[in-house]
Amino acid sequence: MPPPASGPLAEPPPDGGWGWAVVLASFISIGFSYAFPKAITVILVNTYGCRPIVMLGGCLTSIGLISASFCNSVVQLYICIGVIGGLGLAFNLQPALTMVGKYFLKNRPIANGLAMTGSPVFLSTLAPLNQYLFNQFGWRGSFLILGGLVLNCCVAGSLMRPLGPPPGKIKKSEEIAVITTTTKEKRTAWETVNKYLDLSLFKHRGFLIYLSGNIIMFLGFFAPIVFLTAYAKDMGVDEYSAAFLLSILAFVDMFARPSMGLLANSRWVRPRIQYFFSFAVLFNGVCHILCPLVESYTGLVVYAMFFGFAFGMVSSVLFETLMDLVGPQRFSSAVGLTTIMECCPVLIGPPLAGKLVDVTKNYKYMYFCCGVVVILASIWLFIGNFINYRLLDRERKAAEMYKRTETEDPDKAPGQKEADGEAQNEKGDEPMQQETNI
Repeated sequence: MPPPASGPLAEPPPDGGWGWAVVLASFISIGFSYAFPKAITVILVNTYGCRPIVMLGGCLTSIGLISASFCNSVVQLYICIGVIGGLGLAFNLQPALTMVGKYFLKNRPIANGLAMTGSPVFLSTLAPLNQYLFNQFGWRGSFLILGGLVLNCCVAGSLMRPLGPPPGKIKKSEEIAVITTTTKEKRTAWETVNKYLDLSLFKHRGFLIYLSGNIIMFLGFFAPIVFLTAYAKDMGVDEYSAAFLLSILAFVDMFARPSMGLLANSRWVRPRIQYFFSFAVLFNGVCHILCPLVESYTGLVVYAMFFGFAFGMVSSVLFETLMDLVGPQRFSSAVGLTTIMECCPVLIGPPLAGKLVDVTKNYKYMYFCCGVVVILASIWLFIGNFINYRLLDRERKAAEMYKRTETEDPDKAPGQKEADGEAQNEKGDEPMQQETNI
């Protein structure tokens, strides 16, 4: 695990205590944000902190769903649910993940795994609940009740107690200090954007490896889930049994996330967690390539079980690996930039897969192609992480050797020491920059 790239933390993570309440709050927040099918979030979180943004997101989502119960046209539903509700849900995921990183260091993988379990738990419970509410109260009544239920995100947000002073106060004090010590200078557009969104991450070697691998992976990551029911029906399975495959997948995923988070937290996996993530991606791809060999419903059940385990394996460490690379202080900007860049493959992956099914008239080719894409992503991640770890070890050894030679020769002239000190300041930053930057 590489050292944090942005210096010591202002508040050391307690690794427990109230942190487990934060994990519960993140569980609820992530569950709602995933169960209802993000650059502005980064700016707001970096400016005002996580707690108010999660509570604002809960209020916006509730307003959107309650307003939808009074709509009289599809356009109004698009505005209330798609715009207002979608914006509110976008305010839940990133602050929840950021808070877990602030409260945990030693137990962070298992904490992230438990928090990410909110997604399959809420998916498996809200779907049948929504159907029950629809049958009992109609679509207007179901929207109204769900709007009240989503207000629990505000409760979850209230549990996200900040460890240090709010980011706004820190920035104000820094700005006052800058004004008193230096003259006011007009900011460039780049400096203004970089103040709220850390664009220097695009020079970060590990971040670029992670981002490029995820972009490749997400082209074929979600299509197998989207078409699983349709594939089963195409094989002659009745619609209820076909839908049950998704329940099996979600149930296995529910237990895979915390268990894989616990495994990732072990002393054997944690130092090389990037390899663990690469293996999880490879496992997903192998599952998809083997799926076309299935000829019966029993085989589909076995595939759903293995796919659910592989999906939970990736999800449990998806953001932990990013936090391991960039550190908790830069994680908020990193996850924002990652979600922005990943939007394109996530959106075009399933339509491309559907187009392939339309052309070939066979779902097997689609599953095989998705498996190949995901395996290519895992190979890219394996190679990139191998190179990155080798370079990190080399830079760490160079830094230790330089410190050793400095301590072994303490009798230098003062002028020589000052000259060496200046050189060390330039070179001393270099290993850390090489760790994080290209």
